[in-house]
Amino acid sequence: MSRIVDAHHHFIDPARAGYPWLTTDMAPIDRRFGPEDLAPELAAAGVDASIVVQTRSSAEETREFLATAAITPFVAGVVGWVDLTAATVVDDIAALRSAPGGDRLVGIRHQVHDEPDPAWLLRGDVRRGLAAVGAAALSCDLLVRTRELPAALTVVRGRPDMRFVIDHLAKPPIGSGDLDAWTSRLRPFGGLEHVWCKMSGLVTEADWRSWRVADLTPAVEIALGIFGPARLIFGSDWPVCLLAGSYAKVVATARELTGGLSDLERADVFGGSAARAYPGSVRPDRVG
Repeated sequence: MSRIVDAHHHFIDPARAGYPWLTTDMAPIDRRFGPEDLAPELAAAGVDASIVVQTRSSAEETREFLATAAITPFVAGVVGWVDLTAATVVDDIAALRSAPGGDRLVGIRHQVHDEPDPAWLLRGDVRRGLAAVGAAALSCDLLVRTRELPAALTVVRGRPDMRFVIDHLAKPPIGSGDLDAWTSRLRPFGGLEHVWCKMSGLVTEADWRSWRVADLTPAVEIALGIFGPARLIFGSDWPVCLLAGSYAKVVATARELTGGLSDLERADVFGGSAARAYPGSVRPDRVG
C-alpha cells in the first residue's frame, strides 16, 4: 500500500472555544487535542498524511486550522467552514484562500444534521452558497444522517459539476441495527460519480464500551456495495473516536473491515479515494 491518509480528524481546545456537541457524556475528550497529540498516533499506525475538518461554525477556527496546516507536515488539507447563507460567501472563501495556509483549503463543511429543518440544504441561500463552493473548486463535506439524505440527494443531483463527500457513512444506526431506512436513502448516491463517502465515525455510532468489529460490518459492506472502494474514504474521527477506542484500534478496525478487498482496492480506501475527492491535497510535499 502506498500513502495512507486519515481523511477525517479534528483539533479542539475547549479552553479557548465552545463546542455545542461536546456534551457531559463526552468528558474524556474535554481537553485540548492538537497536532502534537496526533503525530505519534499517526506514526505508530503507519499513517502518512491527514485532513483536518472543522468542528464549529467559525471562520476563525478555519483560519487557525489553515495556519496550523501550513506548519504541520502531516496535515495535507483542511475542510473548513463558511456561512453558506451569507451574501458574502464568495468573498469569504477568497479571504480564507488568501490567509496563511490558504492553499491547504480543500473543502467546506456545515453541520447540517444539527439544523432543525431536514430540508435546510434546499434553501435558496444555501444552494447559492454551495454554488460558490463549487465555483472555487472546493469539495463539500455533507454531515448528514438518514433524515437529511433526501435533501442531500436533491442537491448533489443538481450539482454534477462539484465534488461531495458524505461524512461518517451518514451515521448509520449501528446501535439499533435497523439499517433499512438508512440503506434505502443512501443507495441512490451510488450512481453519482461525483459523490464519495467516508468510512469514519462508526465506533461512536455503536455502543462505546462493548462494540465489536462485527457490529460495524453490515454498514460497511452496504457502503462498499453502494460506492465501491474507489469512492470510500477512511477517516478516524479522532479525537471523538477515543470515546469508543484508541486511535490504533480504530485504524486496525478499518483494516479488518476492508480485509476482503484486494491490495489496490484497499489503497483506494486508505488514500486514493481521498486524493480524488480532495484534489491537490495528498501530494508528495504534503506527506509528513
